[in-house]
Amino acid sequence: MIQKICKACVLTAFFATAPAYALQSDSKQPIQIEADQGSLDQNNQSTTFTGNVIIKQGTLNIRAGSVNVSRNDKGEQFMKASGSPVRFSQTLDDNKGTVNGQANNVTYSSAINLVTLTGNAKVQRGGDVAEGAVITYNTKTEVYTINGSSKSGAKSAAKSGRVSVVIQPSSTQKTK
Repeated sequence: MIQKICKACVLTAFFATAPAYALQSDSKQPIQIEADQGSLDQNNQSTTFTGNVIIKQGTLNIRAGSVNVSRNDKGEQFMKASGSPVRFSQTLDDNKGTVNGQANNVTYSSAINLVTLTGNAKVQRGGDVAEGAVITYNTKTEVYTINGSSKSGAKSAAKSGRVSVVIQPSSTQKTK
């Protein structure tokens, strides 16, 4: 039961940060979850893992202080990961390197197809880097939005408190 709830929510949320590039074979790998503690509330369809949570599936690695995954009666899935910070990484298809990300909190809602990284949010792929207080990604429209601290109230990973984006020219972009 725990695996059903987690697989649908947690992995969708983190795969969504790089959907066109994520290593496709990862979704066929088993999910491994380690934590200091885990609990399942079957009545509320909710699972919580706390204390040095490590989630692995293929090349996808997620580290958080706590992760809560739930599903409502409509089958809509929700995930919230918290940490100092939540970190994730995944190898990309076609030797395009690795995507790395971090934020104080990461949430996902299948009801609105939205992944939200809040507080010192940062996503990096090769030499490309996006930093802000909040980074959102719509898994349906594949649209990213980055907000600085002045609009969201959350602290920005960019030192200025504004949005910071670095995009390398395609001819010089390096994969790691």
